[in-house]
Amino acid sequence: MTEEEFVAENVETPEASETQEPKAKYLLFNKWDLSEVQINDPGLVRYVSLDSMIVPHSCGKLAGTQFAKSDMLIVERLVNKLMQTEQNTGKKELTTRIVRDAFDIIYEKTKQNPVEVLIEAIANTGPREETVRLKYGGINVPKSVDTAPQRRVDSALTFIAHGVKKTSHKKKRSVSACLADELIAASKGDSRCFSVGKKEERERVAKSAR
Repeated sequence: MTEEEFVAENVETPEASETQEPKAKYLLFNKWDLSEVQINDPGLVRYVSLDSMIVPHSCGKLAGTQFAKSDMLIVERLVNKLMQTEQNTGKKELTTRIVRDAFDIIYEKTKQNPVEVLIEAIANTGPREETVRLKYGGINVPKSVDTAPQRRVDSALTFIAHGVKKTSHKKKRSVSACLADELIAASKGDSRCFSVGKKEERERVAKSAR
């Protein structure tokens, strides 16, 4: 075989590369395409990860690295936050199923991508201003400060998880239905839901401490 024949057989031509099939997309829960989700809040783009995964479970590969949670899929962070209760501690498979069922309910009610609803809920429930305590001569004085973007995401997920626990504990409604309603209301900025109310309360206290 001559050198020209070898090159002709092993080098792809532009026509051959164009005819190749596109790479398969990974859909969250085999349903939701994360590539179509838009993050409208520019302050959260760096701290909300939308890496494609079929199941939101990184198997702890990001543990032990500082600020690695910003690279974790935002849906998995929601699952982990919901696990931080006495009912769901360590039950990641159960909590993942709760989130999956809640996403189905969200789609039935809104006809939107549930991950996009989650992103909007985080943007509306993350406080932009908080208070710290400064000590002057033995007296604690509250001082208003801006909230870091990563802390905004952490606080939003915490408020959402606490709201779900409050509305579902010892109630007839399922946890999935409570989570779906909380995310839908938070994405619309409804102050009647628990998470938005907590965010407004924290910002109101910070405003008085300016």
